[in-house]
Parts: sequence; C-alpha cells; structure tokens
Amino acid sequence: MNMKKKIFWFSAAALAALLCVSCGPKHNVLTAREEADGWQLLFDGETLEGWRDYNGDSLTGPWKVVEGTILAEGHGDDASGYIVTDREYANFHLKWDWKISKGGNSGVLYHVVERPDFAVPYVTGPEYQLIDDENFAEMNDGYVLEDWQRCGVDYAMYVPDFETRDLKPAGEWNQSEIVFDNGHVIYYLNGKVTVEFDAWTPDWFARKNSGKWENAPEYGLSRRGVICLQDHGYPAWFRNIKIKELPVKSVEKDLFNGKDLTGWINYGTELWYVDEATGELVCESGPDKGYGYFATEEYYDDFDLSLEFKQEANGNSGVFIRSTVEGTTVSGWQVEVAPKGQDTGGIYESYGRGWLVQIPEEKEDILKEGEWNQMRILVKGDNVQTWLNGQQMVDLTDAKIGAGHGRIALQIHDGGGIKVRWRNLRIKTL
Repeated sequence: MNMKKKIFWFSAAALAALLCVSCGPKHNVLTAREEADGWQLLFDGETLEGWRDYNGDSLTGPWKVVEGTILAEGHGDDASGYIVTDREYANFHLKWDWKISKGGNSGVLYHVVERPDFAVPYVTGPEYQLIDDENFAEMNDGYVLEDWQRCGVDYAMYVPDFETRDLKPAGEWNQSEIVFDNGHVIYYLNGKVTVEFDAWTPDWFARKNSGKWENAPEYGLSRRGVICLQDHGYPAWFRNIKIKELPVKSVEKDLFNGKDLTGWINYGTELWYVDEATGELVCESGPDKGYGYFATEEYYDDFDLSLEFKQEANGNSGVFIRSTVEGTTVSGWQVEVAPKGQDTGGIYESYGRGWLVQIPEEKEDILKEGEWNQMRILVKGDNVQTWLNGQQMVDLTDAKIGAGHGRIALQIHDGGGIKVRWRNLRIKTL
C-alpha cells in the first residue's frame, strides 16, 4: 500500500473511531419509543430543576450536577441530605443508573410524605437500598451489614437471593428499577429481580410492625408521595432517572367485616366492639370519658366511602379522612357526625383551621336521630363531597386537603355518654 493510501486509511479509521465515540448512548434523554410510551425524565443532565430539599421549598443540600450526573457530595447524614421531586407519584415504573464510592451508602425512597412532624423521609417512604456491600465494613470501622441492609433490598423489609444478585462493584455503573403497580412491587438490579412482594398484606404488616419499623407507625402506608434521593455521607452519582406513571386500579371492599376488628387500630381507652347479635360496630364512651379514635390500618387517599350510623345516645362522633393519629391527638379532616343542630355532614379541620364548612340550618332536619342514617363521602384530589340520607351537604375544594395523606378514622368525642352504631362501611378506591 502506498503512503497516500496508508494516510487515507489511518485518517478514515481515526474518524470512524471518533464517530463511534460520539454516537455512543446518550444519557438523560428519552428515546422516541420511551416518549411514545409515556416515560418522563426526572433529571435533564444539566440542572436540578424539579428537585428540592425534603420538607423544603428550594435546594440547599449537598447536591450538584457534575458531567451529566446528579452528585451526592457525601456531606449528608441520617438527619439531612435528602432531595425530593417537586411532585408526587402513586403507581409507577422508575428506573435510574447509579454508582457509589468505596464503602458508600445511599438510597432511593418513594411514597415519601412531607410534613413538619416527619423529620426524615424514611419514617414514611420505603427505600431501595444502594450500598457497597463489599467494602462497607472496611470503610466503616468493621461494621458488618445485616442482610436487610444490603444492596437491592427493600430496606428492613424484604431481601433478595444474594447468590443470584448482579451487583457491579463500587465506582461502576449499575441500573436499578422499581415497579409499584397498585401495591404489587418489584425491584430490579441490572435487569434481574431482587425482591417482589405485595404491600399492605398480612405478611407486609407483620414485617412492618416488628423490627426496624415497629416505632414508625406511618411507614410505607401512603399510596402516593414524592421520590427521594439520599446522601448518607458518601459520594454517589445518579443519571438517566426516568419514570412512567401506571394507572390506578379501583378496588371495592368492606372496611368492617361484621365479625371482629381486623384491619383497624384503636387509639385511646374508649370502647369499640362488635355486637355479636347484629354484626354492627359499636363505639361507646368508657370510664375515662376521653377522645377515642378507631382508624384503618391502611391509608386511603382518593375514595368513595358509604356507611350507615345510628346515634343511640349522645351522638357526637365523626369520620376522619386522610388522617394520622398519635395517642388521642388526630391530624386531618372530620366529616361531622353529631346531634341535630351541630352540623352533621360538615367538615372540620382538627388542630388547624377549625370549621371549613358548616351546614345551613335548613339542612339540619336531614339527620334522623335515633334511626339509621346513610352517609357518603367522596374524596378525590383536593375535592371533598358529602351526602346525608341522599342529600348533598358539602362540596369543598381545598389545597391543604389535596396535599393530605392518611387513614380513615371514626371518632368518639370526649365528655362521656356517647354511643353510636355503625354498619355497611364500604369503600371504593379511586
């Protein structure tokens, strides 16, 4: 081959190599197929737009963009260093690339609830653990990880088969995925399933109510929330963060089975029991004459709830929506159940703004004291509607309610002398 041909072929080879590099996989972009399939980018590769501090309005934590990645600088700790998405997600398929420093620890959390009384995100949101199993002990004073702390687990809940897990070493890129489909959950690591489980089943509650989360009563209950990245004191890198929202599947079921108190939690010392002769739920003031709450184990955000109640004595009670209870202190919104003239069907915000909607006087006779009454409560997004005996009582749109998360709870008011019967509590999730 003559010299000119050699130069030509060397130049062509160099150009081809350059083009090959430039045509490599592009990061932090959606393919045409992904766009058509409904995927969204959570990181554009250049800015942290769409992210902020947990429980904050802006981004101040140890995070920055470096060479097309989100870098957790490694200055966070157990109490700080969390960033979250600007919006909430319910059912989704989330995928991302990540790598971690030697001996490092990080994580991705979801369904995280933001409220001032939740100081850290992990007391509400489940975590896909990201950690360098191999070098953690060496870099952390010999601390040996338990299986429930290792990479790819549903932290402190479900663990994979570590023999088949495909984990790249520290400093190399891994790809992880979370699919949350109406309570059915699958975690992937580099294309292989690590854990698969169903949330809110008896097995799930048994795990939640023991071990790590036994003193975190709101852990894992929310059906929607923000997505959270964790800086746990070690550098970690994230890229190609993509999410596809999945449809909500409506479920209809009875909240009370007419036989026992399964699926409910009693807060306080007041009395809640099943009348075996009628299969009705009865609430009754106890000797302490205090507040009492009877709340679902599960959270319900958007739903259509129907029930019947009969006030046998002083009927000062209520139905709370999107509520949390600590002791006998409740946070949330009450659909009032009370004696005639006291706004049954209205909406009251406990330990907050007080009455949001009271009932006009001409509607007070809709309540049938001493007889069975039908109540319907429709909650969707920031809108709440109530009906009593077929008559609409309230149609309220409220941003604070729209941001709420929590349980359905029945109330006994303080003061004593209260007795109310309940039956046919049926819910349709939306």
